Amino acid sequence: MIRSMTGFGDAVEQVNGVSYTVDIRSLNNRYFKATLRLPESVSGLEAEIETLLRKKLNRGSITLTLGRRTADAQAVHRVNDEALLNYVKHLETIHRKVSGTSSDHNVNIDLTALLALPGVLQPTEDQAELLQQARPVVMRLVEKAADRLLAMRITEGQALDEDLARQRQLIRDRLTLIAQRVPAVVEEYHQRLRARIDELLSRAQLKITEPDLIREVAIFAERSDISEEVSRLSGHLEQFEQIIAADKGEPAGRTLDFLAQEMLREANTIASKSNDVQIARAIVDVKGAIDRIKEQVQNVE
Repeated sequence: MIRSMTGFGDAVEQVNGVSYTVDIRSLNNRYFKATLRLPESVSGLEAEIETLLRKKLNRGSITLTLGRRTADAQAVHRVNDEALLNYVKHLETIHRKVSGTSSDHNVNIDLTALLALPGVLQPTEDQAELLQQARPVVMRLVEKAADRLLAMRITEGQALDEDLARQRQLIRDRLTLIAQRVPAVVEEYHQRLRARIDELLSRAQLKITEPDLIREVAIFAERSDISEEVSRLSGHLEQFEQIIAADKGEPAGRTLDFLAQEMLREANTIASKSNDVQIARAIVDVKGAIDRIKEQVQNVE
């Protein structure tokens, strides 16, 4: 069973008047890459969250967004008087330096603007206690959202599997046609060569021995023999199917990508060695199907 790398999962829970929301989105990536967007109050959980995600998800670009909203009464911040007074004193000092000894200029300070300065407004909740309370809730929600994302990845993986199966069947059908065509190609070359030689020799009134003709046909047959490439391509298809059918819970995308590259290599060799129009047409279909497979496995975990 293969899994897609695209998916989405979310989870919501409210505990003691605090609402938590977790959204996880994933896209394809060659490696595991996590981007965590956490409120500052629970940023200390970043390492634990990433560790959990790595256990659940093997590959992909993962974006996790955590929201935390408290009730109005709990959301009140207290004013740090000492910090605010320090800012005011500092502004007055700067004003005196700018205006010199003159006291004609009044200092107008917008306290509302000062509230936005660092350290002036502080949460009423103890940060260590807040983090301790949030940890079990957040980790539970992350696991729940990750499980939902995995379920969606599995559903997407089934759709990928169906498309990959269609492409593999197309390749298998074309390989059957190619294998059936190979003996006829050699025989047709034999007939064309004999007819051409007979035509040329009749003009020159010369003769060619049968062993010489057989030798020439044998050389052509050796050069155009694609049975080994067809066999290897068929073997790659079988291995591809075995990997998809295996239910080991391990990522298979990289292995499938490598097999697709090997299949394309064999198809290119068949195309270069074959001098037959029907085989050439069949191998064009094979290469098109392999390209589709290569495109699809880029999204397989």
